[in-house]
Amino acid sequence: MTDKKKHKAKSADEIRSKIRERYGAIAQSETSCCGQGASCCSPSSQPDISQVLGYSDAELSSTAKGANMGLGCGNPLGIASLKPGDIVLDLGSGGGFDCFLAAQAVGKDGFVIGVDMTPNMIDKARSIAEKENYSNVEFRLGEIEHLPVADASVDIVISNCVINLSFHKQQVFLEIYRVLRKEGRVAIADIVALQNLPDEIRTNQNAYSGCVAGAALVKEVEEMLKNAGFKDIIITVKEESREYIKDWFPGSGVENFVRSAYVEAKK
Repeated sequence: MTDKKKHKAKSADEIRSKIRERYGAIAQSETSCCGQGASCCSPSSQPDISQVLGYSDAELSSTAKGANMGLGCGNPLGIASLKPGDIVLDLGSGGGFDCFLAAQAVGKDGFVIGVDMTPNMIDKARSIAEKENYSNVEFRLGEIEHLPVADASVDIVISNCVINLSFHKQQVFLEIYRVLRKEGRVAIADIVALQNLPDEIRTNQNAYSGCVAGAALVKEVEEMLKNAGFKDIIITVKEESREYIKDWFPGSGVENFVRSAYVEAKK
């Protein structure tokens, strides 16, 4: 391995450790990430931002306290069209908010798997699931680049503001393709870049763990999906997200470079 590759790998490991530490602390607290004194994928008070992101009052009132930590940048369930009996996989499941909503939609004949790389998040989600008697949800510790899920075993993959955090996004999409059944679907909310980010943002570790610096260009996301084998790709950029993204790193101008987007595709 060349010195340049070694440095890149070291930087990736350092940022991954920072992300795990940061979200682990969020899991142990009773506040959203904004209560941690740093910007993140949630600009203001939880109930308000969750409604802005597309969650209905019914969705917000139907899940257990503590599951919604305001870490998203959209509502992937709004484009998932879940049906009773579906097997759902949530990448970066956090406290389990989207998993619990999905569990209600797929019913007793369906099943939901949440994968997260942060032990504290897994512990929190499992505790809520046990307390609230969610028998059709399971949480697994793992990385989205190496999913602890069998080949061709799920109907739909959802994710909320997580894939941007990965240094190996192509590998993530290859893994998603692997675990999906034929005609399986992708319904993802994430942050994408409209243009190349300036170095001061791209190299900022806080901006990376805050869902900004790792954002891939829209055309790059589409190309990675195609390379993984997906068809019927639709990427819908949410221009209105500029209004809340500008609060993530005030004064940095990140809102000029990135947006929230919905990503849909089929195997």
